[in-house]
Amino acid sequence: MEYTVLVFRAEEGGYWAEVPALPGCYSQGETIEETIKNVKEAVEAHISALKVEERVPTEEDFVIARVNVLKSAVV
Repeated sequence: MEYTVLVFRAEEGGYWAEVPALPGCYSQGETIEETIKNVKEAVEAHISALKVEERVPTEEDFVIARVNVLKSAVV
């Protein structure tokens, strides 16, 4: 089973990641590779916890979209 992972640069250094299909599932690391490894462990733990109480969400439960905004709106 695959999940989309969003990785962000952390202000204080390193990176953090979230899994949109699994609300509350986050992790962090010093490098992108470490962050991906850590978030994989977080996903596994999150799914294990969900199996006890409710169904496990899948990628079909959400949509990731992009919007194009005029540069003048950002300034």
